[in-house]
Amino acid sequence: MQLRYAYRLYPDAGQRTALAKAFGCARVVFNDAVRAREDARRAGQPFPTVSQLSRKLITEAKRTAERVWLGEVSAVVLQQSLRDAESAYRNFFASLKGTRKGPKLRAPRFKSRKDARQSVRFTANARWDITDSHRLHLPKIGAVKVKWSRTLPATPTSVTVIKDAAGRYFASFVIDTDPAADAARMPQTDRTVGIDLGLTHFAVLSDGTKIDSPRFLRRAEKKLKKAQRELSRKQKGSKNRAKARLKVARAHAKVADARREFHHRLSTRLIADNQGIAVEDLSVTGLARTRLAKSVHDAGWAQFVSMLEYKAQRYGRTLVKIGRFTPTSQTCSTCGAISGPKPLNVREWTCPACGTVHDRDHNAAINIETAAGLAESACGAPVRPGAIPAQREETGSHGIPTAHRAA
Repeated sequence: MQLRYAYRLYPDAGQRTALAKAFGCARVVFNDAVRAREDARRAGQPFPTVSQLSRKLITEAKRTAERVWLGEVSAVVLQQSLRDAESAYRNFFASLKGTRKGPKLRAPRFKSRKDARQSVRFTANARWDITDSHRLHLPKIGAVKVKWSRTLPATPTSVTVIKDAAGRYFASFVIDTDPAADAARMPQTDRTVGIDLGLTHFAVLSDGTKIDSPRFLRRAEKKLKKAQRELSRKQKGSKNRAKARLKVARAHAKVADARREFHHRLSTRLIADNQGIAVEDLSVTGLARTRLAKSVHDAGWAQFVSMLEYKAQRYGRTLVKIGRFTPTSQTCSTCGAISGPKPLNVREWTCPACGTVHDRDHNAAINIETAAGLAESACGAPVRPGAIPAQREETGSHGIPTAHRAA
């Protein structure tokens, strides 16, 4: 499978200027492609193909006075921007037809220089490389200093340079993992576990282990509010406002990085210790509309489950998601009796059928493991057939690069 390895970049002043040009040229080509497609749609004409757009928007545009500056950046960057536009339209139409899973996508929009995230991609034919001094050499940008936090396990197939809202630069390498090395790193085990995700505790395992919720956003809330107040008082368009905006972005980035690190460590530990893992298919979008929205977003359940999915696939583990309407909190894990819904403030309850006293979350975790077919119920009958292997998911998403950092 393919994974992304992200590393921090430290470009100098000249390299930052060259990267800004690359970001801008890629953005202009993308917007020109969207505009050409929209003009064709309004005129009732067929959409221009990628080759037609490449010839018109890149090759011919470089010869005009209005777009002559496109020649100052690598042609591969511009070609990849066209492919991004093509991919965006392909996903949009697939979403309209219902052949693409997930929420409905809207039509591609124009990019702005004020977007929080800017990126350009260099493929192998761009002739980028890693120098003998361990710098990343990019065409028409130069040799950029890299903070190598770990060794690349294989030769990358492409690299994406990203600038985030906090003004940080990252290099995201795409590599093909070695199945033999992954199997040796995490050998087979006979243990299984059910996970009940929550807010009081981030996770409660079927073996009784309780993992506290770090609540990174809540802990940093006072600092974030102060930075946001300072930003709101700055005059729009001023340099002080730009500095204050950067301060807010860096504070949020610090929270997101800490949460992501916590998710990576926990998901790796669970994958290493267990051959089978069961979780609930929670409706995070629905829960985010309730009064618990801030706490739900702070927990980051969707990101955590996504990490479990790709790590389970990578290391040959089994991940099962049970239905969100399965009454895991209402069912007695000892006798199987269903006692009905319970308010959230009820953390312990006694089964009216057998008299067993249950911790709400621990009981739910046991029922999740049983419902997934990873364990038998107390009476010895499995709730459902055997576990289904985790489905392969796309690892090269357009999120923050460290979100797909391999464990």
